[in-house]
Amino acid sequence: MRKFKILVLIFSIGLFSGCGYYSFTGISLPAGTTTYQVNYFQNDAPLIEPGLERTFTNSLADLIQNQTSLQLVTSGGDITYEGEITEYRISPTTATADNTAAQNRLTIGVRLRFYDKNNPDDDLNQQFSFFYDYPGQAQLVGAQKDAAIAEIFERITQDILNATLGKW
Repeated sequence: MRKFKILVLIFSIGLFSGCGYYSFTGISLPAGTTTYQVNYFQNDAPLIEPGLERTFTNSLADLIQNQTSLQLVTSGGDITYEGEITEYRISPTTATADNTAAQNRLTIGVRLRFYDKNNPDDDLNQQFSFFYDYPGQAQLVGAQKDAAIAEIFERITQDILNATLGKW
C-alpha cells in the first residue's frame, strides 16, 4: 500500500509539473521580447469603409495585449506590426433563378509586415483575408455590418497572432 501511495505521488508531481509550461494559445515569446507596437494600418482598399483602419489597428493591439504578456508601446517595440488594409469588397456568391444574388460576401484583406528586433529571421510580410456571408436581400448596414466586420477582424487578427508568435 505504501508503494502505491508513493507511485501516485510521483505520478501527480510529474503530471502537475508538466502542465506548468504549456500555453493553451501556443504563443512562444523569444527571450528578451517584452514590448510590442502596432503601427496604424492605412486603408488602401479600392472601396473605403470609414473607420475601418482604426478598428483593425485597435483589434490587433487588443488581441496581442489579451493573449500575451507583452506591453504595448508607441515606438521602439521589440516586435512591430504594420501594414495596410488592401481589400474591402462585397460580391455575390450564389445566384437565384431570376439572376439576383441569393447570397453576398464581404471580404476584407490586410497586408502585414512583422518585424522582430531580437530575431530578424522571424520577420514576416504576408497577406491575410477573411470573409462574411450574408443573405442577398439583406443590406449590410448598422449592427449587421458591425457584426460582420468584428467576425472578420477576429479571424484575421488571430491568424496574424498565430503566424507571428504562435508559429502555426
